[in-house]
Amino acid sequence: MIGQQDSAWQHDRTTAGLADDVRRLMEGHWRPDHGYSVPNPGTYPHLWLWDSCFHAIIWARLGDSRASLELEAVLAGQLANGMVPHMRYGGEGPDTWLGPLTGTSSLTQPPMFGHALRVLAEAGIELPQALLTQAREGLDWLWDNRRTPEGLIYVVHPWEAGNDHSPRWDDWGAPGRTKEGYSRPARTAWNKERMQDVSFSDDGAATWSTSFVACPAAFNAYTAFNFRELAAVTGDAELEHRAAELAAAMDEHLWDGEEQLWSDLAVVGGGPSARIPISDGVMGALVTADESKARAALDQLTDPARFGAAFGPANVARNHPAYDPDMYWRGPAWPPLNYLFQQSFKRFGLEQESVALAELTAKGATASGWAEYWNPENGRGLGAVPQTWAGLVIAMQQ
Repeated sequence: MIGQQDSAWQHDRTTAGLADDVRRLMEGHWRPDHGYSVPNPGTYPHLWLWDSCFHAIIWARLGDSRASLELEAVLAGQLANGMVPHMRYGGEGPDTWLGPLTGTSSLTQPPMFGHALRVLAEAGIELPQALLTQAREGLDWLWDNRRTPEGLIYVVHPWEAGNDHSPRWDDWGAPGRTKEGYSRPARTAWNKERMQDVSFSDDGAATWSTSFVACPAAFNAYTAFNFRELAAVTGDAELEHRAAELAAAMDEHLWDGEEQLWSDLAVVGGGPSARIPISDGVMGALVTADESKARAALDQLTDPARFGAAFGPANVARNHPAYDPDMYWRGPAWPPLNYLFQQSFKRFGLEQESVALAELTAKGATASGWAEYWNPENGRGLGAVPQTWAGLVIAMQQ
C-alpha cells in the first residue's frame, strides 16, 4: 500500500506524471478476487456505489479494461426490484446495521453508473447489453419508487445522499455545531440510530423513514444527470425526457433565489438548515435548462466570499457559521464534487474555469497525499489517505 510519505509519490505536474501516480494508487487498491478497487484498505475495505463508478471513470482514462469490471461489480449487487445498493461487503459487514440483507446494504447512493457508462463508451470500451439493462433498471427503480408528488427524488437516510454529515441535516435533530465544537462521533452515532427508523420492501430495499426523508438538491441533480448520460449511450428518449422533467422540478421547487443555489426539500423532519449554502447546491448546473441559474451558482465556486479557496472549492460557504475547513462534509474540498463541477463548466463552455478547477484539484490531491478530502485553505490531507477517488484528477485533464 502506498503511504502519504512514500518517496514514490514525488511527482511532476504533467499529465503523464499524474497518470503514473494515479495508476500506482489504483493498482495498490485493486482487489482481483473481488473485481473492484477498495477506496482505502483500512478505512473503506468494501465496495461503495459511487466510489466504484468513479473508479471506472479513472480506469477508463488510464486505458485499463478494469473500467468495465468496476461497473459490473457495482451492478452485481442489484436487488430483485432494481435498486442498486450503496455497499457490497468485501468480507465481514460494516460496524453498523444497514438493513436486513447480508451481502449488501439496503440503502442506495448517487446513481453515477449512467455517467460512467457514457465515459466508457466514449473511451471505446465495449459495453455488454446486460450492463446497460441493469443500469436502466437501477434508474427505473428510483423513478418508480422514490418520487414525491412534486416530481422530486427523495432519500431516506443521509448515507444515501453521499454528503453524510452535511450541515443541511442539522435540523433533522442531527448533532451539529455547539459551543464545544462539532462532534463527528456524535453525528455518526445519530446516523446509525436513524437506520432503526427505516422500512424495507420485500427484496430488502429501503423505502421510507419515520424520522428522515429529504429531497436533496445534489441527489436530484445526480439522478437527472445520469438519466441523460445513459440516454446518450442507449438513445433512449424516455430517459432524456425524465432528465428534463426532473431538472424542471428542481428549478421549480428547489431553486433558492436568495442564495442563488439549489436547496434541499424536507419531507419528513427537517427545517431551515436545508437552505444552508453548500457547494452541493451548485449541482443543479449539471442539468438545468436555465443557463442564468447555472452561471449564478457556478460563479460562487471561485468567489472567495463563497466557496472559492486556494486548493479548490470549499464544501460549505466560507462566510457561513457552519464552515469548518477540517471537518468531514462541513467545509473541505472533495475530488468527486470537483469532477462534477467541471462537468457543469464544460456543459456551458466555460473552458477557462474548467482548466483552472482541474489545476486546483491536482494541486490539492498531490499536496494532500491523495486524500479522501482536504482542507481547501492549505491542502492538508484529511480522512482516509490515500483514497482512490482522488485519482479523478486524471479524468479532469483536458
